[in-house]
Amino acid sequence: MRRMVVKLSLLLSLTVMASTQVTAQTVAQTASTDSYFSSASEKLVSGAANAVTGWMELPKNIILTSQKEGPVYGATIGLGMGVMHSVGRSLVGVLDAATFFIPTKPSVNPPYVWQDFSRESSY
Repeated sequence: MRRMVVKLSLLLSLTVMASTQVTAQTVAQTASTDSYFSSASEKLVSGAANAVTGWMELPKNIILTSQKEGPVYGATIGLGMGVMHSVGRSLVGVLDAATFFIPTKPSVNPPYVWQDFSRESSY
């Protein structure tokens, strides 16, 4: 009788240990899946937003260059930089939206044109 109790206790212990390990693996896989969908959806949303609002880089760069260098530079150099950044942000936005299934961080910094408006965009 005593041997049977020991065997059942051992079997129960092994079952509990195995089930906790399976539960831990399931939780880890779920967290990994959630972070994949979160990263992919963030990239899709920021890519679509940048593709649509890329034109906002034009006034942003004119304003920033005018504040730093003066109105003449803002009207000339700022305009050129604004066109360059508008095209760049729009193209990178389309690329990010098209490749959202590869979850990387958004390619533009700051991720949206209206975030940190006083800073020049980088790619």
